Amino acid sequence: MALGRPPRREKVAWVLDYLPYGHVSGAMSSYQKKPLVQAVGEDNFVLMEMTPKENIVLDIGSRVYIGSGDRKEIDHVNSRIGYAELTKGSKVELPYILQAIILEKEAHYLTFFNEAGPLTTRMHSLELLPGIGKKLMWSVLNERKKGPFKSFQDLTGRVKGVYNPEKLVSNRIEEELMDGRIRYRIFTREPRKR
Repeated sequence: MALGRPPRREKVAWVLDYLPYGHVSGAMSSYQKKPLVQAVGEDNFVLMEMTPKENIVLDIGSRVYIGSGDRKEIDHVNSRIGYAELTKGSKVELPYILQAIILEKEAHYLTFFNEAGPLTTRMHSLELLPGIGKKLMWSVLNERKKGPFKSFQDLTGRVKGVYNPEKLVSNRIEEELMDGRIRYRIFTREPRKR
């Protein structure tokens, strides 16, 4: 799509939930269990579970380095998980964390609004964002002909009806994470195969 291909592996993840005694289910006593972190990757929005290093407690919303090399907080990434495997706490935090990621990389996501094209003769990429229909899509397309949008604030100021673009993108990312069989993926990677 318009965003280009992000790197294959995540290098940075954002903490969605910290489980000091791991998952509740299981036969082991709580003192025998190891802490667990659920997180979302910053580039491809890969959902994952990780084991923090010993005596490290991570705050929800904190960024952690998970790329190759020296990791300060994370011992190892256990596995990639699906949306259904997220804890209730992770599901509550996910929209807020996604919006924070999008706002931090605003210029990157603004590219979508400036360059998104048609998917078919009847459907445009912009229409994949929840809340954008034909009328709003045409407003965005007509405004960007006058010049590219310089920021989300510029976008909302020039296109009446578009409020909180980071929320529109966040909602689409969440839809892509929830539905493993979604037809068009704009922002996320394919879910893991079982």
